Amino acid sequence: MSTISFARGVPAPECLPVEELADCARVALERDGRTILSYGSSSGYAPLREWIADRHGVAPERVFLTNGSLQGFVFLAQRLAPGKRVLAELPTYDRPLKILRELGSDVELLACDDEGLDPDALEQALGSGPPPAFLYLIPTFQNPSGRTLSVERRSRIVELAREHDLLVLEDDPYGLVRYEGEALPSLFELSDGEVAYSSSFSKTIAPGLRVGWFVFPEALAREIEATATATYITPVLLGQATVNEFVRRGSFEPNLERVQGLLGARRDAMLAALDQDLPGIRTTRPEGGYFLWLELGGVDASDLLVRAEEAGVTFVKGADFGGAPDTARLAFSFVSLDEIRDGVARLAAALPLSV
Repeated sequence: MSTISFARGVPAPECLPVEELADCARVALERDGRTILSYGSSSGYAPLREWIADRHGVAPERVFLTNGSLQGFVFLAQRLAPGKRVLAELPTYDRPLKILRELGSDVELLACDDEGLDPDALEQALGSGPPPAFLYLIPTFQNPSGRTLSVERRSRIVELAREHDLLVLEDDPYGLVRYEGEALPSLFELSDGEVAYSSSFSKTIAPGLRVGWFVFPEALAREIEATATATYITPVLLGQATVNEFVRRGSFEPNLERVQGLLGARRDAMLAALDQDLPGIRTTRPEGGYFLWLELGGVDASDLLVRAEEAGVTFVKGADFGGAPDTARLAFSFVSLDEIRDGVARLAAALPLSV
């Protein structure tokens, strides 16, 4: 019996536009190969920076491209956070949490509910202790919870950031992967560009291209560029030029619609399976993204994971993200519809009968 993984937060193979990306890479090399196969600007491939700048309504100098957005987070954390206080959501993405703790940062996780980060918790944190280096949050289809920060709370958090001169890093890799409902304004938009914004083409085109981006205040962009130059001299320009050809030829929106259809069906299948096989378990019901968050009603997720793996299904414990011991993250993006139905049934069989 093969193991069904609800742990992998990656796109299904059929989401990847392999043939078109191969053609885009060929065209990019033929047109600009002497540039993209050599050393270039540490801030990234200029034509793609300009395309992103146009989408965000900023000068290209504020756009910084990285080998995946997580590397940009490392640069920012190394620059601002060693030994400093950093605020984040409870729960939060485990990789930034690990990076910050390895830098000796004092990470303070703030209370969240179904509407996302509680502004009162943020206000209380800002009113005590040393000034934080920054606030890190994923406001739309959050990893790991799938929650989306309400527009009222977005506005209040922007106000608090202004009042306290707080740098906010809005991480938004999932925001375009929406299956229903209306898009909310980003914190970046609500702040008139004062919030630092990050995203990636990993969820909308392909993760293996390793193309993420940030929109920083201009002075901070120059600081981060200096860190990048000292780290790798130049990013992977071939991947960035391939993405640039893909978006410039008009393939981005049609591909996004295709991805939304493929992954939206998976989200629907997982919610239906949970409703059928685990009706007593509380779960988030996100309008997009990759993840669902389960509250297991007192069942220890570590113990459940052992039994689940014996039954041939795996997931990630909520405690890995700072969550309570009886919580878990399920990813539906990589598995097939049949695997979702079978995997949820295996998970149900592994739970105590009283749940």
